[in-house]
Amino acid sequence: MSSLEEAKKNFLNKEHNLSKYATKSSDAVRFIDEEELEDIRPPFFRDIDRIIYSLSYTRYIDKTQVFTRSKNDHISKRITHVQMVSKVARTIGRALSLNEDLIEAIALGHDIGHTPLGHEGEFLLNEISLRELGEYFSHNIQSVRHLNYVEKDGKGLNLCIQVLDGIMCHNGEMLDSTYEPQKKDKEEVLREYQEAYRDIKKSNCNRPMTLEGCVVRISDIIGYIGRDIEDAIRIGIIQREELPQNIVNILGCTNKEIINTIIMDIVQNSMNQPYIKMSQEVYKALFDLKKFNYEHIYKYSLTDQEKEYYKEGMNRIFKRYLEDIEHHNQDSIIYHFLNTQDEEYLNQTPDKRKVIDFIAGMTDEMFIREIQES
Repeated sequence: MSSLEEAKKNFLNKEHNLSKYATKSSDAVRFIDEEELEDIRPPFFRDIDRIIYSLSYTRYIDKTQVFTRSKNDHISKRITHVQMVSKVARTIGRALSLNEDLIEAIALGHDIGHTPLGHEGEFLLNEISLRELGEYFSHNIQSVRHLNYVEKDGKGLNLCIQVLDGIMCHNGEMLDSTYEPQKKDKEEVLREYQEAYRDIKKSNCNRPMTLEGCVVRISDIIGYIGRDIEDAIRIGIIQREELPQNIVNILGCTNKEIINTIIMDIVQNSMNQPYIKMSQEVYKALFDLKKFNYEHIYKYSLTDQEKEYYKEGMNRIFKRYLEDIEHHNQDSIIYHFLNTQDEEYLNQTPDKRKVIDFIAGMTDEMFIREIQES
């Protein structure tokens, strides 16, 4: 056995100890069939590399998590959230003997499609998409679109279908007490992706095809719920004493306590099971905490004046970029994007979708600069 063959074997050794409900590397199916390169990395590990070396991943560092343009350097950005979700999910996955490579790939790629301004930007782009294209815009679907059709100059990263499905079905806004995977093939994943543009409510209820995808879905909530509280306390939106005592008694009152409580509860209720489950007590407390965050934190992340300013600005630059494409204005900044895309992307993508892709990929700094200068 050669050194490289031995190294490849070492990568796969841990799979002998995976749960019978785990996804094996041998189960991996790429979006587009490709010849396996001479490499020691198994497919899901290779997907991790494709994601973290992408240009989209680099832009996480200047995208809103909750608070835009905070002067406090310790407030979370999107990159912080993504790394926390990955850590939480891999902790659960290791405890349950699941495929950590698949978990990490899904976790690191799950928010690639998030817009500048976080959920407010997503709301604004959804309004534009519905008005201009008659299609919904949601960050989880945009994540799949960007990784599959926009990244790598329009060629896409050709990730495994299990990774794309986990990203598509990660929506952490939808909380359940039990997460059970739904068997799918490549065609079913693509059908759900295409349907999401027409029926967003159905899209939000789609279940991942793997148990690893289920782990990332609940880890998305665990990764933000307590950290958003810490950020809100840090900038003075709430005080820790305001957290409802009935929630604190079960989950704790710090990010560390909240994360640890939920992870331990999930492991205890999900060991050697074909699902990911919380106890009713912890589920109810997490549900109530999520509601508390919405009522006391998220609705105050931007003022009404800021929301109106950003709405007017996003609509203005959308119109300007569209006109720049129609008039072939090569001096426009959107051509910095379009001139890198391959012919298939340029020929098959409607101009309005090109503009939405461009705006969705912006960092906060670039978006704010563009609306200030337009």
